Amino acid sequence: MAGFFAGGGPSSAEGRRDGPSIVTEDPDLLDDLLRLCAAAGAMPEVHHGPPGERGNWERAPMVLVGDDMARSCRGLPRRPGVMLVGRDQDDPDVWRRAVEIGAEYVLRLPDSEGWLVDQIANAVEGVGRSALTVGVMGGRGGSGASTLACALAVTAARSGRRTMLVDGDPLGGGIDVLLGGEEAEGLRWPDFARSKGRVGGGALEDSLPAVHGLRVLSWGRDDEVIVPPQAMQSVLAAARRLGGVVVVDLPRRVDESVAEALAQVDVGLLVVPGELRAVAAAQRVAASARMVLDDLRVVARGPYTAGLDEQWVAQALGLPLVGDLPAEAGLPSALDSGVPPGGNPRGSLARFCAAFWDLADAPASRSSGVPTVARGGATS
Repeated sequence: MAGFFAGGGPSSAEGRRDGPSIVTEDPDLLDDLLRLCAAAGAMPEVHHGPPGERGNWERAPMVLVGDDMARSCRGLPRRPGVMLVGRDQDDPDVWRRAVEIGAEYVLRLPDSEGWLVDQIANAVEGVGRSALTVGVMGGRGGSGASTLACALAVTAARSGRRTMLVDGDPLGGGIDVLLGGEEAEGLRWPDFARSKGRVGGGALEDSLPAVHGLRVLSWGRDDEVIVPPQAMQSVLAAARRLGGVVVVDLPRRVDESVAEALAQVDVGLLVVPGELRAVAAAQRVAASARMVLDDLRVVARGPYTAGLDEQWVAQALGLPLVGDLPAEAGLPSALDSGVPPGGNPRGSLARFCAAFWDLADAPASRSSGVPTVARGGATS
């Protein structure tokens, strides 16, 4: 497989943590803070006075102290994540009170509401490395991009990685069908089409169908749904905050929503059959994708026209080569039997994907030049 991955590679995010502590006796301020916690998907712990036990003050991922309780919180242990919250925009003493309780921020509502929702959500979900996000596109129709996207996700989940597979192609027939999970309970894209602003990562994960050890966001069966760019951005950002890996199956046509998806992709894989017409079509797809995505690579797929091989395909497109995508005997019958792409750990497709993830896990310092994965998934 060609190239190495900038950044730390995939990681598993910590589980969701308890919500912030709220310290206030002001009922109106409490209502506002509870509303903001709900928007962030957090369940806060409310204190109508200084926390009775020091552990409650120190344990919470964040403490929101109302202006009315600042004096009462003086003398508590200094800790990060304390915020002094109020409404009076012209209070000259607010900074003195903030220093007395060791507050990192002074927030005035309603001006700081949007920023505070983001901070609460970050504290609840934990802030770690974003998921390694891989986008898969076909150089032409029928290239096998959806099959590779499924196999990558199934292989990642089997190795213990926290994995989400996102179907970004509304005309692809539903990637959950390819996984045999069309009857699995959970939300689909129509439920998120009106999403605006921040989507909670934990809430997203819990709401999606669980199939073969991974979470899947696919399309509904009944109505044609247009996912606005803002919804695509919000949902993928939530998926990435969970850590692990996110695999996105993308269409060949780059519209505004697909551009939003590509903007969050770390590495793109362009699946190109070894035919002259496929390479010509892939050149147009690559040109559109590279307007947004910096790191686009080729996965070549045989059988090849006489005189062509995977190296020729990559050179013709001017893109780094990941490798040759092996054919897997019996794949159609396996799908009919409920075995998804990559579901056979001994199969050539699963070995190819396992080699891809091994490379993704390897520190960049181990790579010199452009390493390659040979056919069948063996590193070379």
